[in-house]
Amino acid sequence: MTGPAGVGIVGAGVISDTYLENLGSFPDIDVVIVGDLDTERAKAQAEKHGVPRSGSADDVLADPAVQLVVNLTIPAAHAEISSRAIAAGKHVWTEKPLGLDRDSTAALLRDAEAAGLRVGVAPDTLLGPGFQTARRIIARGDIGTPLFAQTAMQWQGPELFHPNPAFLFAKGAGPLLDMGPYYLSALVGLFGPVDRVAALGLRGQEERTVKVGPIAGTTFPVEVPSTMSLLLAFEGGQQAQSMLSFDSPLARMGVVEIHGTEGTLVIPDPNRFTGRIALARPLTAAGDGGPLDQEWIELPEDGIETGRGLGALDMVRSIAEGRPHVASGELGYHVLDVMLSAEESAARGEFVSVGSTVAPVPLLPGGFDPFAATL
Repeated sequence: MTGPAGVGIVGAGVISDTYLENLGSFPDIDVVIVGDLDTERAKAQAEKHGVPRSGSADDVLADPAVQLVVNLTIPAAHAEISSRAIAAGKHVWTEKPLGLDRDSTAALLRDAEAAGLRVGVAPDTLLGPGFQTARRIIARGDIGTPLFAQTAMQWQGPELFHPNPAFLFAKGAGPLLDMGPYYLSALVGLFGPVDRVAALGLRGQEERTVKVGPIAGTTFPVEVPSTMSLLLAFEGGQQAQSMLSFDSPLARMGVVEIHGTEGTLVIPDPNRFTGRIALARPLTAAGDGGPLDQEWIELPEDGIETGRGLGALDMVRSIAEGRPHVASGELGYHVLDVMLSAEESAARGEFVSVGSTVAPVPLLPGGFDPFAATL
């Protein structure tokens, strides 16, 4: 790639605003067209964000100026749209999850490799200064040998804010496939691939009610577990416990704690690009049954804050530089495999081995500046 990479957006829904705002701020990216099933919605988004063309998904895939397709469709359409983009000779960045089943997503990656094209998948919060700083802290040995992790994402659910939340409780979503990619991608980025998983799942309600927007008060069915508890064993010997729930009256989100032989590191919410990083050292002694007060060492982040779309920028730069990109399709496939294995474990009541693996997730190059013109 020489000069800004031509980008086409497929999917003009709620999340497209964030992508269009951020991608439009990166000098190495030029968004040239927005497409959607609802072409009027695509036109409105294109006009709002100063994009010169709009139309359907077919228009995006046929546009000769598009080198990278950013797939923001609903989860059920991810694999289909991404595969069509590969067939059209375009690189692909897709929102999570990569797909809903192993066969279609594995075929997508095989086709991309055969065509010499790249696939990237959200979350790109892995590229944010919060997570990148945390990885460097662990890599330099500040917590000793990493042993285990605990994560939590629990609250009442997305119907509190989303005007049409039914798809978030349908096959391919629920807290596991909707929010799990953030937490599992972070854990795989820190510990490496998952070897096996055990899980329990439940549905707190058989139907939910829309709380906001024009269809508030209507109900919709819950098709998948709305609470999942995961126990993960990693190839490297580490372990993790993860809670993912849309049923909890108590909101606790973004909890990620990494425990090692020489300390515990609290890292930012994996659904955010920045956040608190703090280190707790082991106590030297506990006196006379008193409270176990520990000192927290607050650690600064290193990097430039941006937002969603950073993964697409890393992709186009990595293509030009001939290096692996961070949020790869292979990582997305392994995370999907872990989540599907967790669903199978919850159904069968036993540990399930994860069939895939993935290479170590690379760090961003030093001095990565999203707002520099490098192409």
